[in-house]
Amino acid sequence: MRRYLVAGFMGISFSVMAQQNRIDMMLWDKNVGADQAKAIVEKADFNRDPAITVYKAAKPNGKAIIMCPGGGYGWEATGHEGHDIAHWLNNQGVTYVVLKYRLPQGNHEIPLSDAEQAIRLVREHAEEWGVDPSKVGIMGASAGGHLASTVATHYTSAATRPDFQILFYPVITMDPSYTHAGSRTNLLGENPSADLQNRFSNELQVTPDTPKAFLILSSDDDIVPVANSINYYTSLVSNKVPVAMHIYPNGGHGYGYSEWFTYKDQWKSELEKWLREEI
Repeated sequence: MRRYLVAGFMGISFSVMAQQNRIDMMLWDKNVGADQAKAIVEKADFNRDPAITVYKAAKPNGKAIIMCPGGGYGWEATGHEGHDIAHWLNNQGVTYVVLKYRLPQGNHEIPLSDAEQAIRLVREHAEEWGVDPSKVGIMGASAGGHLASTVATHYTSAATRPDFQILFYPVITMDPSYTHAGSRTNLLGENPSADLQNRFSNELQVTPDTPKAFLILSSDDDIVPVANSINYYTSLVSNKVPVAMHIYPNGGHGYGYSEWFTYKDQWKSELEKWLREEI
């Protein structure tokens, strides 16, 4: 009986600690908004409230990661590609932030605007959350990987430039020959212009100022062709941007932090090492 009571108290203690270390914050003030984004906010369909959930590390090492869950720009996989990752990263000393971004519904400005605002908020609260403003990264999976790589290649100011990017089996291109069709339609609409298509084909937008990158994917991904990651990797290398890419022989697409992925321990170990040595 005593054992169960101790276990119960420990469970309550961990729960209280988790609540104390979690902060939920609205991304925008709907009535005012940031000046540079006000027009976007006013014309957007608020089909959901954009927000961030911050998981503060008990012993922060100054690093922060903002996660963009996947879902083809039509929904957001906030579990295994979002909140489920918090405890592990907090144990590494990383302040972890899950972004709930607005779905674009053909308006390509909206997700990027939300992701940039998340970076601003993390830097504005850096001292409070134990974050070094020069160690704020963006992470994304699948279509969330497209959003993360968009922030990395389309940031509009120094204040919104991420210091590093982490991409899980990302959508990178909008080239119809090897993009993820649903993500392309949801972001750009049914018939985007060639200019818009090229603009959001992020392998074409890499420059020497693009932040360093870490990529994870599987060879048998039949949802998002591996050429998305490989061509992005090639562009990063061509521009002398530091990059690590880990390709596993199987696992398909969409595993995130799921236990069933055979190589979960491997990618966790590799990412821990990269964060420790490169950031």
